Amino acid sequence: MLFSQFFAPTSKDIPADAKIASHILMLRSGMISQTASGIYCWLPLAVRVMEKITKIICEEQDRIGAQKVYFTTIQPADLWIESGRYDAYGKEMLRIKDRKEGDFLYSPTNEEQATDVFRKYVKSYRGMPVMLYQIHWKFRDEIRPRFGVMRGREFLMKDGYSFDINFDAAKETYQKIFRSYVRTFRRLGLTAVPVQADSGAIGGNMSHEFQVLAETGESTIYSDKRLFTASDEELMTTFAVTDEKYNPKECPIAESDLIVSKGIEVGHIFYFGQKYSKPMNAFVLNENGEKIYPEMGSYGIGVSRLIGAIIEASHDEHGIIWPEPVAPFDITILNLHTKNEKCVETARRIYDALSSSKEVLYDDRSITVGEKLADADLIGIPYQIIIGQKKIENGLVELKNRKTGEITEMSIEQVIARFM
Repeated sequence: MLFSQFFAPTSKDIPADAKIASHILMLRSGMISQTASGIYCWLPLAVRVMEKITKIICEEQDRIGAQKVYFTTIQPADLWIESGRYDAYGKEMLRIKDRKEGDFLYSPTNEEQATDVFRKYVKSYRGMPVMLYQIHWKFRDEIRPRFGVMRGREFLMKDGYSFDINFDAAKETYQKIFRSYVRTFRRLGLTAVPVQADSGAIGGNMSHEFQVLAETGESTIYSDKRLFTASDEELMTTFAVTDEKYNPKECPIAESDLIVSKGIEVGHIFYFGQKYSKPMNAFVLNENGEKIYPEMGSYGIGVSRLIGAIIEASHDEHGIIWPEPVAPFDITILNLHTKNEKCVETARRIYDALSSSKEVLYDDRSITVGEKLADADLIGIPYQIIIGQKKIENGLVELKNRKTGEITEMSIEQVIARFM
């Protein structure tokens, strides 16, 4: 992709209403454009990141047998009246009427609709278990939208729903989802701490939040230091709670083994049994022809929020530092002298060689050297190949690692071989 043809309206200015790093950097790098309070257009740079995140999420969900669907963004109120949540949900729900005065709502979540789909088509225990998921837009009318995409009103979310024949099967599904989330966040290049959350009447550890560690996080996390070396199985039971649940008098961890950190919630999984299947009369028949109400669970990842969380966890004073798996491009080529024939020839040669196997942004714009270098750091692509007229006379270019800041001189052949 040529930067001169890429829609990324970068800016030097710090937006007056942006208070945290992710909001500032997403606006300055041209990732988002605000339409209304808490509502944003997602521009090409952000879309590239979002698509990489969703691809990884889908791969890990498909791997455990979950099946992708698209529920509707507009739901009939009747489903929520059945479950008892329509009046209880509060003003965060956007309620609307159609031209026939029918009551509808803009989806804030999809437990009711998932249950409705299940009860229409699954009639026997032989059709279970069922795991459905989607990655779709949601709307919650936050009273005080703030912090950019971290607490917006419209957001992209992965939400999944499971239906099992009994508690033991539901527990197995829960553990399967838990492990898939651990793998997902690891593949995204993140340290995401699974924090024990309220588990309801069932007891045990059947509810976990996943928190990305970041200094600007809203949650304070108290965790056993062994959490960071624990196996995937041990993660489920290793002590980690947010400040709401932390009681120093009841803490099972010695103070010397306790780590206190800040986190941003990006995922939540929980088991809720028959909370929706019973009131919505979603049942199957067992081998004896008896009614069985499925045991259900719900599993969410805030996809658009995750982008903000990644930036909060990975940036410096110059801009974003993308983890390689989710970076909008793998490499950016910076031609610092677009009127120098040898620089242009070298940049094009490297671009043509690498574009077949890597995602490359070639900055061919006729702007100052300072602006070009500043934009590269702001956007945060993992590797910068810098072509200047002095070094190119000796057949050399510079390779900069955005994360470490390390700059290495290389020949043209070496830098091409480095990424082939």
